[in-house]
Amino acid sequence: MNHLPPTELTLTLHRERATLTVHINGELDFDTCSGLTDTVITALASNDKPLWQVRLDFSSLACIDSSGLSALLMIHRRTSALGATLYLDNPPPSMQRMLRITNVWDHLTAPPDSPSEGP
Repeated sequence: MNHLPPTELTLTLHRERATLTVHINGELDFDTCSGLTDTVITALASNDKPLWQVRLDFSSLACIDSSGLSALLMIHRRTSALGATLYLDNPPPSMQRMLRITNVWDHLTAPPDSPSEGP
């Protein structure tokens, strides 16, 4: 049996006012995606002041698989439920391709619906 080394993921968080930025370094896959999801959900729940923006910076992303995609969808669901906007900053071409092939690029990157105006 082949024993592969565990994948690496490093998350660096920065909060400024109502914006949380998470710098993602390494592989976002089955072994690591719960770390990202748990980190963002904890940050959303534990702050006294609400977050209006969550920015995920993928400039140092090595790779992403379907579990990483699932984590992004979960984070999007949680941010949307709280009225926050999720931004995917600096996604590498391979990630963009994956999001387009799976038809979630527009879902994850579209601006939030604006409140409808009454009559």
